[in-house]
Amino acid sequence: MPQHSDSRILPYTASQMYALVADVERYPEFLPWNSAARIRSRKPAPGGSEVIEADLVISFKVFRERFGSRVTLWPDQKRIDTEYLDGPFKYLKSGWTFADLPEGGSKVDFFVDFEFRNAILGKVIGVVFGEAMTRIVRAFEDRAKALYG
Repeated sequence: MPQHSDSRILPYTASQMYALVADVERYPEFLPWNSAARIRSRKPAPGGSEVIEADLVISFKVFRERFGSRVTLWPDQKRIDTEYLDGPFKYLKSGWTFADLPEGGSKVDFFVDFEFRNAILGKVIGVVFGEAMTRIVRAFEDRAKALYG
């Protein structure tokens, strides 16, 4: 069960980073191994949140897998929670929090915890997992620089 967490101080506001991560439809434009994204549904939810159900297609070497997730957006708290719906995982949970800093910029915290059903895919990903997570976090940073420069 791979787990990863990361915390970064970035020169962009919490609102800018929140908007970037919340824009799931754009992930294939900049995230490594994400070859497609489709929104199944988007609904307002209690407490000022919004719930998106989305399919993402991950392509890595000879593997191509689609998985569904429920993304809960909390704009007032600048928080995004993701839970697994269906696909190649036994489970998947991830989350982001964004906080403005008094000196400017923001602190971005990210975590992911998952396990693949397919043991072979799990072993392949396990070998490169740390590097993969670093590349994904860097892709969000690079996207922020491109958008907010």
